[in-house]
Amino acid sequence: MKGCFSVSQNSKTITVYDLVTVGLLAAIIFVATSVLKIGPIPTPAGPTQFKVANALCLLFAMLFGKWRGGLAAGIGSALFDLTNPAFTASAPFTLVFFFLMAFICGQISHSGGREGKNRRWNLTGAIAGAVAYIILNTGKSIILLMLAGSAFGPALAANTTKLITSGVNALFAVVVSVLLAPALRAALEKAGIMQKLHGARC
Repeated sequence: MKGCFSVSQNSKTITVYDLVTVGLLAAIIFVATSVLKIGPIPTPAGPTQFKVANALCLLFAMLFGKWRGGLAAGIGSALFDLTNPAFTASAPFTLVFFFLMAFICGQISHSGGREGKNRRWNLTGAIAGAVAYIILNTGKSIILLMLAGSAFGPALAANTTKLITSGVNALFAVVVSVLLAPALRAALEKAGIMQKLHGARC
């Protein structure tokens, strides 16, 4: 049982490698969100930004699976929000939305035992995750404006800039993550990291 934390007698276990992996990936996403970005860009629906971190969220889901990728994406992105006054109020939504984006991507790219190795399924997962995030994030902004008294039309119009930046972020994230996944997986397998993650469960 060395290196493992048992959830229960009959359930899967969470290994030290799982915890370290999620923490490391979340830290990378946090740093990327802090440094590799353009923004914040003020909009009537709240600030937005162009960033590279979305691609990492999808990429990590392809490489490490839905749970590790989802938790890393949600935690790393939410930590950035908590350290930036412009986004602090959005941190709980960010945690959930980015978790779901990566989780959906990982669920699809790893379905059927593919383990993120099939480019077509990686592309499908990345698109599904990115679209889900756009719907969730835009929907949240529209609902908040309507709760504040706006009609649906003006609330939707106020999200035009956010929709544009979200679309560009999504396109960039999908293309970059799908292109990088095979090379990074090969490098991780060569270093023995993937074997440790898959073989360390008790």
